[in-house]
Amino acid sequence: MRIAVISDTHDRVPPQLPALIAEADEIWHLGDVCHEFVLDELRAIGPSMKVVRGNCDSCMAWPLTLVLERANFKIQLVHIPPALAPPGTDLLLHGHTHVPRDEMVVATRFLNPGCLTRPNRGAPRSFAWLTLEEGKRIAWELCVLR
Repeated sequence: MRIAVISDTHDRVPPQLPALIAEADEIWHLGDVCHEFVLDELRAIGPSMKVVRGNCDSCMAWPLTLVLERANFKIQLVHIPPALAPPGTDLLLHGHTHVPRDEMVVATRFLNPGCLTRPNRGAPRSFAWLTLEEGKRIAWELCVLR
């Protein structure tokens, strides 16, 4: 399973993004969408989509946290990262900082795809590919937008 992971679009979808993520099995948006039309643009690409609410989002229909299981991995999606993940979580994906992250915190891998529209602290505009296959190593590939 190949998942396009994006965050912090803040009302904008870069024009090259739909073509770059069209082959995804799923799209996960980690918050700060800001307006529903962004999700409409992403849904038009075709793959199934999951979204969590960020601190700049006002749509109460979007959950603050999603707990998923894919390829036998326990995954939590949030916008603002906690200090520690809930016990038993293999992956915690978050946005908020506008800076990419791939870090082990105790027994959980924390991943942040960075920001597509307003990166922070010298980081590039980016999204990521997460590839999950049961019994195989997790693959995380940061993709920089030019």
